[in-house]
Amino acid sequence: MAGLTAAAVAAVAFLAYQASANAPSPDRLAAAGSGKKPAAHATNPPKAPAKPKDVLAVPAQSGTGTRVVYSLAERRVWLVNGAGKATRTFQVAPSTVSPPPGTYAVGSRSGVITGSDGVEVEHVVRFATVEGVPIGFSAAVDGTIPSPDPKSKTGGVRMLRPDGDALWSFATVGVKVVVVP
Repeated sequence: MAGLTAAAVAAVAFLAYQASANAPSPDRLAAAGSGKKPAAHATNPPKAPAKPKDVLAVPAQSGTGTRVVYSLAERRVWLVNGAGKATRTFQVAPSTVSPPPGTYAVGSRSGVITGSDGVEVEHVVRFATVEGVPIGFSAAVDGTIPSPDPKSKTGGVRMLRPDGDALWSFATVGVKVVVVP
């Protein structure tokens, strides 16, 4: 009797092994039920993650030579040397009035003033006027980056104080400012 039981267990184990070896994968079963091919990851390994963007990479079509590049979409500024390499880049908070893409030049600078939003700012570097609103870079003296009131027309593109210091040293009167979308 024990021999028959052992033979039966062996036969069932063999048949179970054969069934599992020939059974479709769960991905193939799901695809067969839906009439679709198996997912790409079922047959191909996933691709490596995309390479992170180099923030020092100066935007294309931003000109040549020494310049400040301001990207409206990225809310970022690059200080670019004469060799076309960014020496510094940083995030900014845009104003409620933005300049259209184009090439400008630093027209005036002020050490410390009260901005049109009532905030005391330093290292103001102006480069454009839009709808009668002067547009320029600045940093709040208190170190904050306040969001402008969307109901008022302001032209201050704000940054952190260390970034404002770097921009002030770099962007003297006449330096090119390129605004890109």
